Amino acid sequence: MRFAGKNFFLLLCCLAFMAGFLYRILPTESLDQFHPPPPKKASVKDSNLKHEDTEFVDLLKLIDWPSPPSSITNFSLSTNPKECRYELLSPRSIYRVGETLEVLITAEDHYGNVKSYGGDFFQAKLHSRKIKAGVTGRVTDLNNGTYLATFLLPWEGEAQVNIRLIHSSEAVSVLKDKRESRPDKVYFNGYFHFNGSTEEKECNIELPGRDVCNYNEPVSGDTWQCLKPQKMPCHSLVYHSMGGYRTVTNSLEDSLLSGSVTAQKIKGAFTSIKIDPAIDSTGLTSRLQVCSPGQEPSQPSGFYYNDIWTLLVCLGRHFPSPSDARACLKGKDIHMFGDSTLRQWFEYLERFIPTLKRIDLHVNYQSGPLLAVDPDAGLVMRWRAHGNPLRTTKTMFSDLHYEAAHLYGIGGGPQTVVVFTLWAHFTSYPVSVYIQRLSRLRRAISSLLFRSPETTVLIKSANTGYKSIYGSDWLSLQLDLLLRAMFKGMAVTILDVWDMTSCHYLPDNIHPGAPVIRNEVDLMLSYICPR
Repeated sequence: MRFAGKNFFLLLCCLAFMAGFLYRILPTESLDQFHPPPPKKASVKDSNLKHEDTEFVDLLKLIDWPSPPSSITNFSLSTNPKECRYELLSPRSIYRVGETLEVLITAEDHYGNVKSYGGDFFQAKLHSRKIKAGVTGRVTDLNNGTYLATFLLPWEGEAQVNIRLIHSSEAVSVLKDKRESRPDKVYFNGYFHFNGSTEEKECNIELPGRDVCNYNEPVSGDTWQCLKPQKMPCHSLVYHSMGGYRTVTNSLEDSLLSGSVTAQKIKGAFTSIKIDPAIDSTGLTSRLQVCSPGQEPSQPSGFYYNDIWTLLVCLGRHFPSPSDARACLKGKDIHMFGDSTLRQWFEYLERFIPTLKRIDLHVNYQSGPLLAVDPDAGLVMRWRAHGNPLRTTKTMFSDLHYEAAHLYGIGGGPQTVVVFTLWAHFTSYPVSVYIQRLSRLRRAISSLLFRSPETTVLIKSANTGYKSIYGSDWLSLQLDLLLRAMFKGMAVTILDVWDMTSCHYLPDNIHPGAPVIRNEVDLMLSYICPR
């Protein structure tokens, strides 16, 4: 027996030696390709992005916007919504469902002169308050002071054109300049606690000078900085909150962004049209496919009729009763990451499904995390705010998780649903910061889908409602274009709520009203339960 034991020991030694030898001589590239790349640090200056990188250059081209030929010094030379007008192109005696309507917009300054260049930001919609219908129009800049608005005619009956000047080209120029040059216009507070003492210091993605505390997320590479407290160590940071807004505009810039010239309706040469039934009775949705990831977007993405959103991308569904929504979400493990516009979806489902009960985690409600469960349905739903920058009331710094880092801790699977949105708290930063943040998130989602391809990943687009130097529909639109481009070609779904918020009859609000939220949630459920 002792001899057999020695032989067994020698055999183990030989096997160990051979394993080590083979490991050294065999190529390991096939393993290395699955190692996540080292995290990159974000910087307000350049976010470690090489401007010669093809993707970065292409993204900048995507959001390129015409600027005035020279800096304006006279407010009266800017676009005046009271002088702007629109008229019908190629009027017809009969308009039918499925056809298009073209409207020419002419921009004029405060002297009544037609502008000779483009860059104004108009929003257009076709609507009917009587039947609670609405659809967005596509506005094309002709770069000569005129613009072409094109509308799909999706319903039968009366329809009115509504066109608003959101920002003049001169105001857009101010927004663009302050976005890139003054990332400090929104600032945050960090609260340090140590040995019974407290200090409050300014924080942001990046601060000038070297006397700062650096907080680096080791998994995702996201960074945060606070001014170093005088008598406390950096690790004594306990709380985070919104700090405030800095004034970064002069009197002329304030005039260009004032309410009297922002989001103002312009006059038209006609008020309404009557739409007759289509000759072809097949309908706008007859050839649509079941909703699935990666489908090409349509323009417009849908329309309202009787306050119900009809999707034109795929065969959208509606969930009018709590039992319908509960049946769809049965057995689902839902992870929501984002801002308060996504928290509205969590709140809607919590109210709508009576058996879905929230568990009090004793945290700041504004930033979460929030948790609701329906044990009998096997449903778990979570929402938490994305990581900094986050404009919120005082909350535990450790409760703020970067969305990319959190995703690396989710196994995924056919019952897992990940929903996120990322834009509203980034409107005050250079676009390079946003692109880098999306790049880290994209890597995390790619990793999630690699290990669990059946995971459902949904991305809520930006929505309208902001109207200031710190957050504007124009700034939101720019980020929304980048968001869609960064995730194009992946097995994810962009939930287009931009159209849903820009053509509804309710007034503009960054937090849309109940009818809009109901339709937004139905849109989400259409992709979770497409059949």
